[in-house]
Amino acid sequence: MSASKVYYTNLRVKSGDSLQNKLERLLRKAGLPSMELEDRYVAVKIHFGEPGNLAYLRPNYARTVVDMIKYLGGKPFLTDCNTLYIGGRKNALDHIESAYQNGFNPYNVGCHILIADGLKGTDEVYVPVEGGEYVKEAKIGRSIMDADVFISMNHFKGHEAAGFGGALKNIGMGCGSRAGKMEMHSAGKPYVNEELCIGCGQCLKVCAHDAPSITDKKATVDQNKCVGCGRCIGVCPKDAMNPAQDEANEVLNYKIAEYSKAVLDNRQHFHINFVMDVSPYCDCHAENDLPIVPDVGIFASFDPVALDMACIDAVNAQEPVKGSALEESGRPYIDDHFTSVFPDTHWQCCIEHAKRIGIGTDEYELTEVN
Repeated sequence: MSASKVYYTNLRVKSGDSLQNKLERLLRKAGLPSMELEDRYVAVKIHFGEPGNLAYLRPNYARTVVDMIKYLGGKPFLTDCNTLYIGGRKNALDHIESAYQNGFNPYNVGCHILIADGLKGTDEVYVPVEGGEYVKEAKIGRSIMDADVFISMNHFKGHEAAGFGGALKNIGMGCGSRAGKMEMHSAGKPYVNEELCIGCGQCLKVCAHDAPSITDKKATVDQNKCVGCGRCIGVCPKDAMNPAQDEANEVLNYKIAEYSKAVLDNRQHFHINFVMDVSPYCDCHAENDLPIVPDVGIFASFDPVALDMACIDAVNAQEPVKGSALEESGRPYIDDHFTSVFPDTHWQCCIEHAKRIGIGTDEYELTEVN
């Protein structure tokens, strides 16, 4: 496979210009206007930011992307799927409220917000993964799969399990329903935290295999009957159902790549990485740490693998921010900042596997846009 084209703009702005104008020029140069968007539903996948975290992308950038899609005749909506963990985005009502609090509302961004896997994170589509080695059918939020076109807006940063979070992480993990996220994180089956369980029986109602039962007002899961679909996790009102969280970081990255393939296959897609506020942790945290490197710029491409690789190289070319987690690591991996911060991760697995299963290439040709 030949090298993919990746386009980049720095964050320097002269008087009379703006970062939103630079983003628009980047999108045009990278080829977004060449997409067939007329009268098509366009899912713009973004992370709205966990309340308390301030490193998430500003809604102003989303407005620029949305305005261009609408100018090209498309029907955009911003979207994400619910989370597994306790927080501000575990169901659609809380998730939309969190998005609004962080500035992602129809008045600011110019389009509606849809939580792709529904109210409780159970509205999903089973999507076959062609060539999948770890996932045969990915569980993807329905609204994402119902869209005609897919565009991802990605805050490029570190991640404590995947090593880094960019386009592939935002697509693969981010588009998975709650059950899909469980599948990526876990090789096992759900277990019950009895301290949280109230014996409401919601898990019994959604299980097609009679795996849960209630004894003395506490649920238990028969592991021999359970098939690991994760629907009980979605409906539990107290987050008493928990995934095993036992999958190795390498396999997690393989599954993220395969979920990304499920989302992207057989439709138009385009991707934008914002390499700024490069926090060591995911935006799913209710806080953000000091960036590990200075802000770099904005990158765009039709190839998410090449895009992520270009951003990895750009980050690794930077000197650590003084006092950051990267500087404090002592930089045991001089040319690999993400592994320096999280030595137990192996981000290369995701890139290599994504390339192997045909999502894209790690070879890229970088063009700067002024």
